[in-house]
Amino acid sequence: MTNRFFQILILSTLLFNCQNEEKPNPFDISHHRIGLLTNEIRVHQLDSIFAKDSIVKIKIGDQSLRNTNEIEIFEKGGAKLLVLEVTKESDPTSTIQNIQIIDPRYKTNSGLSSSSTFKDIKDHYTISKINNTLSTAVIFIDSIQAYFTIDKKELPKKFQSNTDTKIEVSDIPDSANIKHFWIHWDVN
Repeated sequence: MTNRFFQILILSTLLFNCQNEEKPNPFDISHHRIGLLTNEIRVHQLDSIFAKDSIVKIKIGDQSLRNTNEIEIFEKGGAKLLVLEVTKESDPTSTIQNIQIIDPRYKTNSGLSSSSTFKDIKDHYTISKINNTLSTAVIFIDSIQAYFTIDKKELPKKFQSNTDTKIEVSDIPDSANIKHFWIHWDVN
């Protein structure tokens, strides 16, 4: 009888532990993962990953300057979470190449999110390069496959109407807000 009791106890413990395996946080950003989305997920799998959310596919003709299909992910309540760019337009077996992080609940392990400032980037990551574009400074962080844009209105005047001047880390104020937060997954 005692033997049977211990067998049931062990079996119950194993079942309980299996049920309580830690699921990934739906808002964590880590290497090749954003919440439940990974770099191996196919477009046709998005419906099951975002089953509680709304998926809106934007076709090429919907945006005159875009040359790629975008997929927007919204919470059922209407808040935009992510914008996904697929590697091959209109191919359900295609993978995701670029992800724009919209919702600030998506965070890296250091707390970096779409609502962070340049100081948060600088304090936690090595900046690979900074590009000076017409309206933004684009900051690349290779270690997390990310790039961020900061509106040039937040930079000193000498950069605001000039794309030729090199922008250094020291030229960007710590308080400069992130305008866009993108993750890029290489397609192999």
